Amino acid sequence: MNTSTPTPEYMILFRGSKWDDALSADDLQERMDKIMGWFEGLRQQGRVKAAQPLGAEGRTISGKKGLPVADGPFVESKETVGGFLIFQADDLDEATEIARTCPSLQYGVSIEVRPVLDECPSFKRAKERLAQAAV
Repeated sequence: MNTSTPTPEYMILFRGSKWDDALSADDLQERMDKIMGWFEGLRQQGRVKAAQPLGAEGRTISGKKGLPVADGPFVESKETVGGFLIFQADDLDEATEIARTCPSLQYGVSIEVRPVLDECPSFKRAKERLAQAAV
């Protein structure tokens, strides 16, 4: 029986666009090599669980009927989430330190680091309230 606790997972959201604008071919290749080298290093360490780029188009929906409130996922293009990476780290501090080493930060991209949870906090609270109400 395996009683070990799995290593927690964290998600990085890469925010920002157009980091590649107005670069020479050599500069563009250098930046891409740095970013992919960083990612490959994490993959070789066995930390990477999933990663994908995201398209710029999207919709934000809200309200009881789930109607679109905005086309295009974000108010400002600089806030666009361009991709995500799910990886393993021992805690939020280590996940943050890993994120700080991402070369994309040097090119105007901001990074949000969030823990990936096993259960939605709202559902957890609801279950606790329902359990208390049943007593």
